[in-house]
Amino acid sequence: MSQRLLREYFALCADGACLDLLSESEKRKAVEENITFLVGIIQAADTLNGNQREYPKNILAREIETYKKLCKERRSVGELDHPDDSVVNLRNVSHLVTDVWWDGNNVMGKIEVLSTPSGLILKSLVGSGVKLGISSRGLGSIKESNGKTIVEDDFQLICFDIVQEPSTPSAFLSPKVQISESKNNNVYTKVDKINRALNDILMEN
Repeated sequence: MSQRLLREYFALCADGACLDLLSESEKRKAVEENITFLVGIIQAADTLNGNQREYPKNILAREIETYKKLCKERRSVGELDHPDDSVVNLRNVSHLVTDVWWDGNNVMGKIEVLSTPSGLILKSLVGSGVKLGISSRGLGSIKESNGKTIVEDDFQLICFDIVQEPSTPSAFLSPKVQISESKNNNVYTKVDKINRALNDILMEN
């Protein structure tokens, strides 16, 4: 079976409802260099998504492990908008995925918005509260099984792009500098309050 370009969409949010786990150096970048970071769900395994496709966790886990190496080498760039090919066009690069990890069946990601022409557009959109989406791009075959479309073992993850049209409204990324160990968004510590105040300052710049 021939491979095809597979693209999956997840929604970005600006309401701070998601965990935003920044290192101390990233927090300094956010404050001193006015760099925008986005953190949240970027893919999901063993779940029927908005495109009616399901990614087996063993296949997605293999690709995420490979992608982690690109993150460490700072080669994990993505584009603003979704091209119809499997090549990342450096002229359209807007962001860099700096880290990926698992939270249950969800793949979490941390994104640094770059100071490229497309990155500056992305930063302006985020700062204006425009609801955006993140989309994975990969090559692979699919098969029908028990009424589901399953991604097969030859799947290769290429990158994560920023798009407008989300297909998974429950998956969000947050551009806020909110540091919290609790998933209960109704519980706020003193650190949370300080970070919320910092958020307001950053969003005004």
